[in-house]
Amino acid sequence: MGASKQLSNDLKTKIVQHDGLEEGYKKLSLRFKLSVSTVRNIVRKWKTTGTVLVKARSGWPSKISERQRMVRTVKNSPQTTSKDLQHHLASDGVTVHRSTIQRTLHKEKLYGRVMRKKPFLHTRHKQSRLRYANAHLDKPASFWNKVLWTDETKIELFGHNKGWRQNNTAFHEKHLLPTVKFGGGSIMLWGCVASDGTGNLVKVEGRMDSTQYQQILGNNVEESVTKLKLRRGWIFQQDNDPKHCSKSTRAFMQRNKYNVLEWPSQSPDLNIIENLWDDLKRAVHARQPSNLTELEMFCKEEWSKITSSRIQTLIRGYGKRLQAVILAKGGSTKY
Repeated sequence: MGASKQLSNDLKTKIVQHDGLEEGYKKLSLRFKLSVSTVRNIVRKWKTTGTVLVKARSGWPSKISERQRMVRTVKNSPQTTSKDLQHHLASDGVTVHRSTIQRTLHKEKLYGRVMRKKPFLHTRHKQSRLRYANAHLDKPASFWNKVLWTDETKIELFGHNKGWRQNNTAFHEKHLLPTVKFGGGSIMLWGCVASDGTGNLVKVEGRMDSTQYQQILGNNVEESVTKLKLRRGWIFQQDNDPKHCSKSTRAFMQRNKYNVLEWPSQSPDLNIIENLWDDLKRAVHARQPSNLTELEMFCKEEWSKITSSRIQTLIRGYGKRLQAVILAKGGSTKY
């Protein structure tokens, strides 16, 4: 494998013997002109297995087997790093530079990527998601056009902390993320949408509990239903946050005759409003609000600009989300 070299069993035995004299990994690495990690892994293997011997291999076939081993390892455990692979190989006496490992994996079309963040799904969550998808897959468009979609989101004043830049430009003003001693922060928003457009968007004061949630619903749901021309039989969608499902909130909804859509837990990918939150955040951060008052004002202005055609496109594609859940057997989807 290009830059690799096989260490003899005799050399590994000497390393282990000197380790018994308590010389330490650094002294052993200097003595035998090997990296500290290679020495450490040889000693660890001896302490774990009681041997330093590796099954005899020769020439090119061994390189093929190491390549296959690396590919198999990262396919089975995608979070394995090139440094991890380097240590695994070193424990078998094969010294390989990390760049060689990366090139080998790239040839197999395996690349290091940031893992997508998705809610953790227990078996019960997957089963619930699968039931929901199967139960609603054949619902007509008229059903989804009756739904009032709702959700909360947090929006940061200064946005996310990632961006593209060239070398030696880290401290140019456009690449800096502002921090302030007294200020900054974020706001929490509650909003709703339906096929005819966006409903009310309100700032949540402090930490929302069941009481404040019910106040928000009382002040905004009926008003939004009227604004969005939802007729009798409209359907209320919410996730399964504890304050949404508390005894007092359920009683509030019964008094106000909410027709609540049964919703599977851990399923933000099934709520079309999540896509609209992304749209909103991009639009607001492009305007660079300088304080929380501006942030709230810009959020409301940009929320009102989201078109009904954008929302209707998401609703028309909802069947594909349900199909994706079924295909994933209740697991996470790309949405």
